[in-house]
Formats: sequence, C-alpha cells, structure tokens
Amino acid sequence: MDRTQQPMIRLDGVTKRYGDGTVAVDELSLDVAQGHVVALIGPSGCGKTTSMKMVNRLIEPTSGTITVDGTDVMRADVVELRRRIGYVIQNVGLFPHQDVRTNVATVPRLLGWDRDRVSARVDELLVLVGLDKARYGDRYPAQLSGGQRQRVGVARALAADPPVLLMDEPFAAVDPIVRVRLQDEFLRLQRAVRKTVLFVTHDLDEAVKLADRIVVLSEGAKLEQYDTPAEVLGAPATPFVRDFVGEDRGLKRLAVTPVTQDNLSPLPEQDIEGAPTVELGSPLRDALALLLQHDRGWVVVTDGRERVGVLTPDAVHAALRRSVDEAEAAASPEPTHLGGPAPTS
Repeated sequence: MDRTQQPMIRLDGVTKRYGDGTVAVDELSLDVAQGHVVALIGPSGCGKTTSMKMVNRLIEPTSGTITVDGTDVMRADVVELRRRIGYVIQNVGLFPHQDVRTNVATVPRLLGWDRDRVSARVDELLVLVGLDKARYGDRYPAQLSGGQRQRVGVARALAADPPVLLMDEPFAAVDPIVRVRLQDEFLRLQRAVRKTVLFVTHDLDEAVKLADRIVVLSEGAKLEQYDTPAEVLGAPATPFVRDFVGEDRGLKRLAVTPVTQDNLSPLPEQDIEGAPTVELGSPLRDALALLLQHDRGWVVVTDGRERVGVLTPDAVHAALRRSVDEAEAAASPEPTHLGGPAPTS
C-alpha cells in the first residue's frame, strides 16, 4: 500500500481480555485516516476508553495488531511511543508544582530540545490555544480556571508536534458554557494543525460537532457503525445505533446540515442593518438559534463578503426534512423485482 494512503491509526482484530475472563474489547478493527478526528462513543463500560488507551499502550492488548503511522505499537519502545502521541485527559493531569511554561515544555525537554527551541515552541503553543504567554506563562495550575487548565493540557499534548492526539473526554469536567468554548477552540486548532485525533466522548452532540467520523460501540467494543455524523444520525446502521442516537436524531442533524444557496429567499427590501447574520456553510443549528433569539422572522446569509439572501423558519424545516429524506433513501436497499427485469416506463 502507498504510504500516503495508509491509515494513521489501524486496529486489526484487537482484543483486551482480563484475567477474570472479562472481555473489554473483542476483535475490534478500525482505521483512522490521517488528519481526521474520529470520535468513539457508546454506553458506559462499552470499551471505548480501553480501545483508545491501547493505542499508546496505557493498556496492553491481549491480541490483535495496532499500528500508528505504519509502526506496530507492540514492537515500539513504549516510552518513545508515548512521546510521539499527544494525550489529553478529562482532569488535565498538569504537574501542580510546575508553572504553565514548564508544564507545556515537558516532552520537548525529555526529547532533548535546546532551551531556545523549547521556549519558542511554548510561546507558539500558548498563542495557539488562546492564552497570553506574559499573563499565564508563570502561573501554576491552581491559579487557573478549569477551562484554562484544559487549554494548557492541549498545549502540552501538542508540544512535540506529534502526528496523533488521543483525547479522553477532555471537556467533560467543565461547565456547559466553557465546554462549548473549548469545543470551538478545538475546531479552530484542528483547522490549524490537522492532527489525527482519536476522541472518546459520552456526548453524542459533542461527537457530531467535533468529529469527521463517529464510531458507535456496544458492549465489548462491538463496532455497530463507523460513519460520518450525518450518516450516523440520518441512517443508523443497526437497531442499537437507532436507539442510541434517539428519536430526536432529526433535530441533531441541524448540527451537520449546512446552510446552502438553495435554502435562501431574496433579500427583503426593508432595512436589514443590524439583522442577525450567518455565513453559507454554517450549520442550520446556528441559523435556527439566531431565528429564535430575534423577531425578524429570518436571518441574513452572507458568502463571507456580501449578503446573498435570507433564511426563514420554513426554509430551515424544508432543508432539514430534505436532509433526513435523502439519508433514509440512501440507506434503503434498491427494490428487487422477482421473475424478470424491473418495469420501465
């Protein structure tokens, strides 16, 4: 296989069996493409965190093969392996006796980078995660908010520029407002650095928002569906997935259905200065939120430079209905005609 086409992470028949006979992961096979964010989601205890932790050997697999960038992780030096994989956890795990700069510099220092290179990298990363280096660099973890500590944790994970980032429910321990901000910050960072990310979450809305593809797991890390967020919501592959995503999966599609030119009505003739505005390509969810916050009955849509039309509540409904219908049609098998070819008109 051409190296450029190899998955960055591959799990092939991976099993984790404990001494008491418990099978936490049962022959899981999974490819994660370079530069993609893949979310592992499923009920508590289904094996999603165990599956992720086997990638950097925090948990050793019983059988099967795991490769990262073409290298079998079981044949790699475990210390070197973990230094090449960024790791972000729910409670951050910063060293409390070290300031922010020293925390972020941990892996580069272990790799033997010279002082100037380490300092420049720390400065770059603090800017990247939205922390003023002069204001926060000398602070200790106890002097930071939960959201700020999480940003430092992400910066530390990125410090040695690893190709792979593992994230274990990194935003679950902060309040809902901060969680949304951190999610938005993560999306901005991913656009800038394009890492391959394996992301464990219990929150389907978070998976839909952040991931390029979603892995839905049932007990024993049985792979029920591995697909784009839109397909998981619009065309659940199994009854388990259908139950897991819930009856409101149509509403969840608002987050993965974009505003397009086809949705728009002409600009009204009255003054539209100060009207709520979204850009083409924004999720319908954002447009609907603005519609509910304002009394105009529509939002202005731009192409990033000019106003190109308005979006009404009826248009949001029609776009969502069309998206659901298309997903259901794509998931339905073609009709078969017994005893001869299909009739023609």
